[in-house]
Amino acid sequence: MLALAAAGFMLCFWAWALLAPLGPTLREDLDLTSFQQSLVVAVPVIVGSLGRIPVGALTDRVGARRMFPVVAGLTILPVLYLGHVADSLPTVLVGGFFLGLGGTTFAIGVPFVNAWYPPERRGLALGIFGIGTGGTALSSFTTVQLADAVGYTFPFDVVAGLLAGYALVARFLLRDRSDRAVPSGSWLARTTAALRMPVTVRLALLYAVAFGGFVAFSVYLPTYLTTAYGLGRSDAALRTAGFVVLAVAMRPVGGWLSDRLHPVPVLIAAYVALAALALLASFELPLVPLGTLAFLGMAAAVGAGSGAVFALVARLVPPERVGSVTGVVGAAGGLGGFFPPLIMGAVYGVTDDYTWGYALLAVTAGVTAAFTATTVRHEARQGSRPA
Repeated sequence: MLALAAAGFMLCFWAWALLAPLGPTLREDLDLTSFQQSLVVAVPVIVGSLGRIPVGALTDRVGARRMFPVVAGLTILPVLYLGHVADSLPTVLVGGFFLGLGGTTFAIGVPFVNAWYPPERRGLALGIFGIGTGGTALSSFTTVQLADAVGYTFPFDVVAGLLAGYALVARFLLRDRSDRAVPSGSWLARTTAALRMPVTVRLALLYAVAFGGFVAFSVYLPTYLTTAYGLGRSDAALRTAGFVVLAVAMRPVGGWLSDRLHPVPVLIAAYVALAALALLASFELPLVPLGTLAFLGMAAAVGAGSGAVFALVARLVPPERVGSVTGVVGAAGGLGGFFPPLIMGAVYGVTDDYTWGYALLAVTAGVTAAFTATTVRHEARQGSRPA
């Protein structure tokens, strides 16, 4: 069940990230400004993020066995539309809007996996499920290369075919745990109840910085590398894939460390490292070796931090509310990744420099580390075993 969920999550995330590697291509073909290019890659992020709120609540109610095939199947439509129909900024934005559906699958998988594992193993299990975020790496590794080698539409056709195959397999093989907790009431009422829980707001803030950092870099790094360092599109896409692979690999490590130690110290270490490395990156040092080391260090930090946040969710949230809370927290993570690309694009358009964008990230991560060490640590001590 864990493998099936992770595979579906990865395929849907692959679809969700199809536009990011093509950002420089779309900029040239459609004559986009820096801000318009950032908007194209950011729209699927915000839609996929906000969509996690109702999808997570619906998963609590009807189960992942129904939700995974439906969402995977529906995501095929915007994938094919973007590959074969969209040919202007408005049509690409429309396709990107509906492509965001693929990003909602995170809120399906977390409550599903959470139900199958005991509390002491959920951190690692959810971290393994989180490897599905590597779908963005698959997109970075393959989209530009396939488009150049075969044709622009080919990567979209490949992803659409894989999604169709997964939807069929999941329909027959995926099953929810028979004794899983099923809440009562409408999804709106359950989402409202989740929003009223103080722990939901705090977890959302933590995830907005950790996973938001991952999303922001995975969608904007190709643009940044081509603009700031003059790299070719394929080279920038491959380097971005390396960032994503390391972040994805560190997610189960963060979950495992959280099971062994506690999520709070893991989170503090991740945010402190992110702050220090973002400050280093703000100087726009030579890409080899210092710039590369800074980016890879940030990848490790946001990956481990993302895994630790959901290890903390498993400790502090009742099982029957995990889907609703995951929807809100997951939405915050995606929204955390929506604004940085727009800010970076806008800052560069005005100042012709990225320094202030990285400085803002450093300050945000430092403040989050302090918040985790105080408020979150106190709540964790009240809600679970001491940190």
